[in-house]
Amino acid sequence: MAAPQTTSPVTLHVNGVAHHREFDHRTTVLDALREHLGLTGAKKGCDHAQCGACTVLVDGRRANSCLLLAVAHDGAEITTVEGLAEGDALHPLQEAFLEHDGFQCGYCTPGQLCSAVGMIAEAGEGAPSHVTPLAAAPPGAPVPLSPDEIRERMSGNLCRCGAYVNIVAAIGDVAR
Repeated sequence: MAAPQTTSPVTLHVNGVAHHREFDHRTTVLDALREHLGLTGAKKGCDHAQCGACTVLVDGRRANSCLLLAVAHDGAEITTVEGLAEGDALHPLQEAFLEHDGFQCGYCTPGQLCSAVGMIAEAGEGAPSHVTPLAAAPPGAPVPLSPDEIRERMSGNLCRCGAYVNIVAAIGDVAR
């Protein structure tokens, strides 16, 4: 009887670059990014998808990379905080976080930024949140991002320093 296969070849397209690797079936996308690809922007906070420090964009949708298995995301397009800027030009959210001091220690900032990019796209596609008023927009129309809407949509990303007011202001400026 042959030993069970414990690794598989996987291709992850990270920040526009294809990475072909052999991963243990238990390797998370977060560990693949940090330990195998050297992209340390996404942070390992709680390792239970409760803090949001590991948030990245997977095929354009925000996701907690600590719970995603790399082998289950073969072929996926992944964007990390390192991929938000275009060369030396910062992403508008990165500029707004700097302008509004939307970070303090900076540990949660990569996850906050990726989550904000995904959240703005979700609202633009008309995806409602728990606080979206029924009369705010017809189904499928962009959802206006009020401070309450931003806070609700970003509630999966924790900041121990308490920079929430500045984060909401930064996202609000970009969303307008």
